[in-house]
Amino acid sequence: MSENDPHPDETNHHHDLYPYLVECAAEAARVARGVDATRLGDPTHCPDWDVRALVNHWVLYTSHGLEHRARREQLPEELTARDFTADPDWARAYAVQLDRAVAAWADPAVWEGDIDLGTASMPAAELAPMIIKELAVHGWDVATATGQEYRVSDGAARLVLDVVEKHGALYRQYDGFADPVPVPDDAPVFERALAAGGRDPRQTAAGKVDQS
Repeated sequence: MSENDPHPDETNHHHDLYPYLVECAAEAARVARGVDATRLGDPTHCPDWDVRALVNHWVLYTSHGLEHRARREQLPEELTARDFTADPDWARAYAVQLDRAVAAWADPAVWEGDIDLGTASMPAAELAPMIIKELAVHGWDVATATGQEYRVSDGAARLVLDVVEKHGALYRQYDGFADPVPVPDDAPVFERALAAGGRDPRQTAAGKVDQS
């Protein structure tokens, strides 16, 4: 994102943010296809979650949840209890559902008004960046746990950093963010976003820190 691009807090328009949703969804689908079934039981750096639990959370909220939010519908209990990884073809199904969800947000009208979250409501244009954050940050979580990379543009990374900085306290209270990890001021934007969300961007798939 260049210095002339609008800050997410100052725009919240479909035209400015939708391309980042498209980008992060495509990258999430790519990472999902790279998850080997033999690694679903492997640990992740997310507390108490192995790869299977992490993937199930990721699939539920970034594809099914994303579409249901656009349609102003609550997630059915059947979906919240489903083990998506029980389907050997779950990555393909995830990609299909992501396409449906992204298509649902293609209508600029979806970005207007509020969305009922069950216990509270939030403006759609504020919730959408938070779901983009879920796609990118949990995409990195899954990629890191399974020996992959999650690639993101500087513009999308800036959006994720803004969301993490704005809502960090809330995520630490409800979503398991750890304390911020120190990184150099000149670190890449996405690394700063991960660090602000309590993730060490130098962490490898084995959970070790890359000292190189």
